[in-house]
Amino acid sequence: MSGIVVVYHSGYGHTRKVAEYLARGAKAELIAIDDNGELPESAWDKLAEAKTIVFGAPTYMGNASWQFKKFADATSKIWFMRGWQNKLFAGFTNSASPVGDKGLTLAWLQTLAGQHGGIWISLGMLPSNTKAAKNTDLNALGGSTGLLVQSPSDASVDEIPQGGLDTAAAFGARIAEITEQFA
Repeated sequence: MSGIVVVYHSGYGHTRKVAEYLARGAKAELIAIDDNGELPESAWDKLAEAKTIVFGAPTYMGNASWQFKKFADATSKIWFMRGWQNKLFAGFTNSASPVGDKGLTLAWLQTLAGQHGGIWISLGMLPSNTKAAKNTDLNALGGSTGLLVQSPSDASVDEIPQGGLDTAAAFGARIAEITEQFA
């Protein structure tokens, strides 16, 4: 076990698939937030033991899903007791549009980590931003704070652009490398 936990909510399965790619790259454990914004009781212990926590949420209406926000609110006791102080954190989001206000969601996830006294891991990857760039390239959406993925509104889970999934796996590997450096 890498000491990395990915806690995420996925409304339609797209964010789950991104989480799976990131977790593979990081050799991380996945914890899904259910449709009621709840975690299994054992998940809280896993989060407490983790060296690194990766937050993942779809961007709906300019921020994370309400289910993810409910989870975030449920961390207030942990915040008060400084239970996640000095842990490493990273984050990702997914929406139907190339931009879709994903930056607001990532900033909010980073703020949540900061409130817990955490240390944020950025994407650490140059954008693919030339005229020749395609959505199959790494970091085609040009993220820097964290991972940005587009899942077009009419795309099935199997039609997420491969560049976003490959970027998720590469980000997972970066998270694992940095976690190891801080071990």
